[in-house]
Amino acid sequence: MSSKIEHLSPLSQFGGVHGVSSKGQKTWRNKPLFRRDGDQRFKTGSEAVQMLLLAAHKKDPHSTEFLETLEDTLPALIPLLDRQPKYAWIAKQLLEPERAIQFRVAWLDDMGYSRMNRGWRTQYSSTLGPYEGGLHFNGNLSSAQVKALGLETVFTNSLSGCSLGAASGGADFNPHNKSESETQRFCQSYMTELSKYIGPDMDIPSMGYGVGLPEVGYLYGQYKRVNDHVAQKGRGVLWGGIPLYPEGVGHGVVYFANEMLRDKGDSLKGKRCLVTGSGKLALSIAGKLLELGAIPISFSDSNGHIVETDGFDAAKLRTVVSIKNERGARLGRYIISSTTARFNDPECIFDVPADVVFAAAHRNEIDADRAQRLAENGCLAVIEGANSPCTKAAKAVFRKRGVLFGPHMATLAGNGIVSGFELSSNPLLPGQSIDRRVEEQMARIFADVNNTAKEFNTRGDLHAGAVISGFVKVADVMLAHGAV
Repeated sequence: MSSKIEHLSPLSQFGGVHGVSSKGQKTWRNKPLFRRDGDQRFKTGSEAVQMLLLAAHKKDPHSTEFLETLEDTLPALIPLLDRQPKYAWIAKQLLEPERAIQFRVAWLDDMGYSRMNRGWRTQYSSTLGPYEGGLHFNGNLSSAQVKALGLETVFTNSLSGCSLGAASGGADFNPHNKSESETQRFCQSYMTELSKYIGPDMDIPSMGYGVGLPEVGYLYGQYKRVNDHVAQKGRGVLWGGIPLYPEGVGHGVVYFANEMLRDKGDSLKGKRCLVTGSGKLALSIAGKLLELGAIPISFSDSNGHIVETDGFDAAKLRTVVSIKNERGARLGRYIISSTTARFNDPECIFDVPADVVFAAAHRNEIDADRAQRLAENGCLAVIEGANSPCTKAAKAVFRKRGVLFGPHMATLAGNGIVSGFELSSNPLLPGQSIDRRVEEQMARIFADVNNTAKEFNTRGDLHAGAVISGFVKVADVMLAHGAV
């Protein structure tokens, strides 16, 4: 009986990451990966990745950000596909999200004029649990960006160790140049439509770019209004409108960075840290850096950047937080309150010498040229604190120049750890703080990613380790589910 069951189970027949059945490998390699234009087979992991990328470019030639994410992610799977070719079929399934929703968001501005934006929710994978992922309000947001963010969340939530799937969403709406009442009306209109597709057992949205505490409150308030739902402060969908630990993701980024340096016999204490961005994530990164004895020296926004040569202390950081808490306020106001700050000097923030860089502003902010300048200025490590702030070429420079690199797929895993769903299904133990849980989980994630990189002969390449480890956790379950 047991032998029959083992024969029928794809997981038992072909093993996990360490499966070495030559018969199983040959069986999978003899199967065509694609059949639409004739049977297409591969012999190596590199060939499989090229076939997958070609198929994606044919299907979505104009989805620039999504294709960038695939080109950055799939090559990291080559050593895994060389050992276990069966995973190529799972990678093919992940080229498509399970569901993509697009809808109109109509609302009235303060002048009484009708306005319209486009809203999205891409429910990418429910393999490990209900969909979970950020909502992003950005005037330049597109469906390709939402799809890319959804795919990246598959790996991030998998690494978090939580029973969470992956999703992403948002709208091409800029909350920074809107009044508070306009933002509230927009959020209510957006949620009226989004509420048809989300819920505690289906899809749990979270914070993202342009969606902070005020927006979460407005969104949840409308969700509660149109659903038979009772608020659960700090838990469940959108934390019942009141996240208990909104700085958790930023603190997780810092804890991961500290583990990276500890692995090299060092720490963040005393390190001069260049922080880009000035949203809730960047500010929480700076706050935790101060707690650990590091020295944050910069912030940036769409108008420019400010630099404190001797660093931001707690009082100066509170001033920045106060400025950024005012909707639409720009960082340039900070120089009025400081006699030592420099604004847009030097012209490029990445020309400021620093030991560690926390890139927490926007996509592709560090290219190969800026990566070279960072290396030449003696930068020890670059940590991603946003979705894909470093280009593929920049990562290649870091590897060549020996600069430590913390990939966002691992550093942002704190999002799942502090999600309302996770705090409801896995409440804190007596005496346990949420900050302590984040610290422990980020240490575990670093060890997981680091060990996976070593296992697949990519020692020190935490990006490859994060992609492989996150992928395998999802892929093994998808194999058991079959072609769905």
